[in-house]
Amino acid sequence: MTQEQLEQEIEKRRTFGIISHPDAGKTTLTEKLLLFGGAIQKAGAVKSSKIKDHARSDWMEIEKQRGISVATSVMGFNYRDVKINLLDTPGHQDFAEDTYRTLTAVDSVIMVIDCVKGVEIQTEKLMEVCRMRNTPVICFINKLDREGRDPFDLLDEIEEKLKIRVRPLSWPISMGKTFKGVYSLYEKSLHLFTPSKTTVEEGIEVKDINDELVDRYVGENNAKQLRADVELIEGVYPDFNVDDYLQGKVAPVFFGSAVNNFGVKELLDTFIRIAPPPIPRETTLRIVDPAETKFSGFIFKIHANMDPKHRNRIAFLRICSGKFERGSNYFHVRQEKSIRFSNATAFMAQDRETVDEAWPGDIVGIYDTGNLKIGDTLTEGEKATYTGIPSFSPEIFKEVVNLDAMKTKQLEKGLLQLMEEGVAQLFTFEIGKKKVVGVVGALQFEVIQFRLKNEYNATVQFVPQNIYKACWISSSDPKKLQEFIDSKQRHIARDKDDKLVFMAESRAWLQMVQDNFPDIKFHFTSEFKD
Repeated sequence: MTQEQLEQEIEKRRTFGIISHPDAGKTTLTEKLLLFGGAIQKAGAVKSSKIKDHARSDWMEIEKQRGISVATSVMGFNYRDVKINLLDTPGHQDFAEDTYRTLTAVDSVIMVIDCVKGVEIQTEKLMEVCRMRNTPVICFINKLDREGRDPFDLLDEIEEKLKIRVRPLSWPISMGKTFKGVYSLYEKSLHLFTPSKTTVEEGIEVKDINDELVDRYVGENNAKQLRADVELIEGVYPDFNVDDYLQGKVAPVFFGSAVNNFGVKELLDTFIRIAPPPIPRETTLRIVDPAETKFSGFIFKIHANMDPKHRNRIAFLRICSGKFERGSNYFHVRQEKSIRFSNATAFMAQDRETVDEAWPGDIVGIYDTGNLKIGDTLTEGEKATYTGIPSFSPEIFKEVVNLDAMKTKQLEKGLLQLMEEGVAQLFTFEIGKKKVVGVVGALQFEVIQFRLKNEYNATVQFVPQNIYKACWISSSDPKKLQEFIDSKQRHIARDKDDKLVFMAESRAWLQMVQDNFPDIKFHFTSEFKD
C-alpha cells in the first residue's frame, strides 16, 4: 500500500449516521438513500400491509413485529465514486444508548425532523452528543407532503432548541396538499414535486428566480411567495460557509418528503460534496491522523446472536487509520495481547460479505469469542486507547434476583457478557453485594431476561429499586472522598470497571448531598476527566 493509495481511499469515504426522534422517517430516508446508491431495487415502507419487503435495515424479529428500529444497522454502498457508510440508528428512546455510541463512530450526521411535530426531546438529547464532539450536522425536514408548520418557525425552533445556527440550502414551495416542490438555494434550481415512491425525478434548472418559467410551473401566488421567502433568507442568513459546517457551528437545512422520494437526491448530492471524509481522532496518547500507514480502530458496538442458528457475537470495528487486512495480527490494547482476525465482514444490513481489506472510515464486523468489549482499541502495537465512548447514566434501576441457586455461575457469566455488549450497566453495592441493573429504557429488561434464560439458561426476576440516578464520584482530595464514602456507605456501589458510584434516591436528596459535600464531584457519565 502506498501513501497515495491510502489518501485516495480516505478521500472517497463518507461515514455518517442518521438520527431522529421515533417516527420522523429515518429508516424511510435510509431506504431511499440505498435506492440512489443502487444497493436495492425497490424501497420497502417500514410498515405496510401491501409491501412484503420490510425495510432492509430492520431485520430482527422484534423490529418486524413493532415497526421500529431497535439496533443500529450498518450499510455500505457506492454513489458517484464515493463509498458511503451509513449507520441507521434506533430513534426509540429505550435504545438511545446504542445511538449515542454509534455517534462516536461517524464523522457527520444527518438529522431528520418531522415538519408536523418539529424538534422533539429525543432530538435535543442526540444533538447534545453531537455537540460534545462538534460533529457536523445536516438537517432534513421531512414529510412536506403533510400539512406541517411554517418553515421559518421550524428553523427558529431548531436554532433555539438545538442551539445551533442554521442555513437553509433548499426551500419548500407551499406544503401539504398544495405542495409544489423545492427550490434549491445551493444549486439555484427548481424541483417540482410528483409523488413517486420508487422512481427518481430530475430538477428543472432556473437561472433566475424572477424568470416567468417559475410562475408557469408553480402558479403566480406561490412564485410571489417563493421570491419573498428567498429574499428574506438571503437577507437574514449569512452565506453558507463550509468550514463553519465542518466545525459543527452551522447546520445546512434541506426540505423534502422521504416517502415520496422527494428532496433526497439534493440532500445526497450536497452531502457528498460538503461532508467530511474520515477525520483525525483523539486517543489517550495523541491525535491519530487517518492517513497514517499503521492500522488502528475501536469497537463501538457488539451484537450477540445476529444469526440465531449460530451463537455468535459480532463486534463492530470502526477503522480510524491505515489499512485493515483480514488474517493479520493486531494488538488488543486493554488485554495487551495480539489477536488474529481470520473472519471480517462488511455489512449490507443482514447480508454480509467477507472483506479482505478495509480503509479508514469503513466499518467491519469481527467475530468475537468474548475477548472484545465496547470501547476497546486495536492497533499495530501502539498502546493508545481511543477516547470518548460514553456510557450514560441509566434512568431505571432494578435488582437482579436469582431464582435458581444452582445456576449462579451461568447468571454471573450471562450478566457480564450482556453488560459488555453495552445493553445495560451493572452496579454492585459495597454492603450486602446486591446487584442492580440500570438501563435507559424499560424494554431492555425484557430483552435481558429473555436472553439470560435462552442463551445462558439462568432464570431471574427483576425487583424495582427506588433510585433516581447513578452518579460517578471523584475528588481531588482523597481524604474528603473517603469521608463521603464512610458517611454514605449504604448508597455506594461499584460499576463493572470497579469505579465508585453514588446511588441517589431522589433529585432533592442528590441536590442536598451535593450542597453538603462541595469537594466531591458528581458525574453523570462514566467517562469523566478530572
